[in-house]
Amino acid sequence: MEKVNKEYLARLRKAMKEHGIDAVVISGTDPHQSELPPMHWRGREWLTGFASENGTNGTAVVTDKDALVWTDSRYFIQAQQQLAGTGFSMMKEDGPDATDLIDWLVEHIDAGKTVGIDGMTFSVSYAQRIEQECNDNGIKFNSDFPQFDYIYPERPGRPLNPLFVHDEKIVGQDVDSKMGDLMTEVKAELANSVLISSLDDIAWATNVRATNDILYSPIFVSYLYVDDSRRILFVDVEKVTEEVKKHLDKYHIEVKPYDSVLEFVSTLPKVNRLLLDPAKTARGVYDKVGCTTVFGGAGVARLKSIKNSTMLQNIDIAMEKDGVALVKFFKYVEEKAPSGKLTEVGLGKILRDLRLADPSCVDESFHPIIGWNAHGAIVHYEATAETDFTIEGDGLLLVDSGGQYTFGTTDITRTVAIGNPTDEMKHDFTIVLKGHIALACAKFPEGTRGAQLDVLARQFIWADGKAYYHGTGHGVGFFINCHEGPQNIRLNENPARLEPGMVTSDEPGLYIEDKYGIRTENLIAVEKWKTTDFGEFFRFKTLTLFPYDKTLIETSILSQQEVDWINDYHRKVYARLAPLLNEEEKTWLAQKTSPISSPNC
Repeated sequence: MEKVNKEYLARLRKAMKEHGIDAVVISGTDPHQSELPPMHWRGREWLTGFASENGTNGTAVVTDKDALVWTDSRYFIQAQQQLAGTGFSMMKEDGPDATDLIDWLVEHIDAGKTVGIDGMTFSVSYAQRIEQECNDNGIKFNSDFPQFDYIYPERPGRPLNPLFVHDEKIVGQDVDSKMGDLMTEVKAELANSVLISSLDDIAWATNVRATNDILYSPIFVSYLYVDDSRRILFVDVEKVTEEVKKHLDKYHIEVKPYDSVLEFVSTLPKVNRLLLDPAKTARGVYDKVGCTTVFGGAGVARLKSIKNSTMLQNIDIAMEKDGVALVKFFKYVEEKAPSGKLTEVGLGKILRDLRLADPSCVDESFHPIIGWNAHGAIVHYEATAETDFTIEGDGLLLVDSGGQYTFGTTDITRTVAIGNPTDEMKHDFTIVLKGHIALACAKFPEGTRGAQLDVLARQFIWADGKAYYHGTGHGVGFFINCHEGPQNIRLNENPARLEPGMVTSDEPGLYIEDKYGIRTENLIAVEKWKTTDFGEFFRFKTLTLFPYDKTLIETSILSQQEVDWINDYHRKVYARLAPLLNEEEKTWLAQKTSPISSPNC
């Protein structure tokens, strides 16, 4: 890999010289700003070697002397390992030693030099930030440098997987209704048309899905244009099955070739006021628009994020199915771990098979993160044949996984003890659990944002002089993306308000490098609580159904309220899952959900 990476880097520098580019910024995404883009657009991973099946967050910068990759704290350990010897070095995107990529550019690139990007893989907003800083410092900016067209002849093609219709009885809303809601949001932003680039928004609006266009997300590569008289889906036409064609015809959605979108937007009449989301639309698309552009689009993502009552009822079904698979999995782990024959890779395959045994499970919702001891401290660890640990001896096993059921998307993390955990492990597990419970129990007024609640999950970890740097909660889609916006729960400010029907994760963690990692995650839904003289108040409903490892709970530091919450949750888990299990599995679950008590209470 070291030799190949350096050859790729040499190819890139040669292309830069030929096109007058002194520094290139390389995105890790696609024209739709996908979190996990198809292989066709994963050139940054190919170039740098910082890669995984589950994707990596990173942006590269290459000059004639420097080759750098910026990534966040989830990937620091992985990036350092994978970039060693490739010619690339890691730069920290967050944490106390972070360096801003754009600041680095303007400090290291002389006035009169040229910074280039492939405008089709950068959002309008990010590209404009780079361009503005370059202009302010006398640096030229070129948004039309598609570097992988020049250096990557073996590049995979675009995915051509067939589409299918998501049953509208499960969705609870037909396409006409969604299009009406969509155009209401468009007009509220003083536009009269919209081009949607975000693939999850398109899947939501059309009630159409695909498998394997985007790994682990049943969405598909496309654009969607909508105004009062036209609905156009830009997609590779060979993907459209007869079933999907009938569905699209029913809702008067035209189909045009994917590549024709640039010509289409360039010929829109001047009177059009086209709504574009600058965070999700490619700069290369924006550069071609021939009509008036209106930046906005937050309302479209908000529509998708609020699950209706039918969706929420079906998510409960998905959680029960997921809980059954998890009971079978963790029971197997407990029984087989003493043999010393279990491995991280092997467990991932077993868990996948258990989920996919249910016919409503189309795929996993992401590549499972299964980390034994030190590997658990790598936040987005991916077990490979080269890194695979055998589960043996004493320690902690972290399992972060989920499923894409037609009834909804799941995402759960449990950390369990194998053998005899140390007192330090138990203590750390319990302070993480306390924060997890504190967030789950939150009551808050209408208008609250995730950043206002984030500290609830971190407070006990901070009080111990420890910290984690990833977000506490991300939005979760409905048989779409496991990660969706606009809502989240994290330290960074986000203007999106938490509203009834929104689903997020609740996943504080703690990572002790070279020793172990701990994360505890459920999915939670915002719901109405009560109305008082002070207005509307909301709370969370916990959706996930699987017990916590009681052998890791240091009950002496729990309050009575926390003990009661755990016992109530475990009673619910048993009541919902037991009817779906065989007698042996029921017995195992009954033991895992039996009541705990605190010696202080």
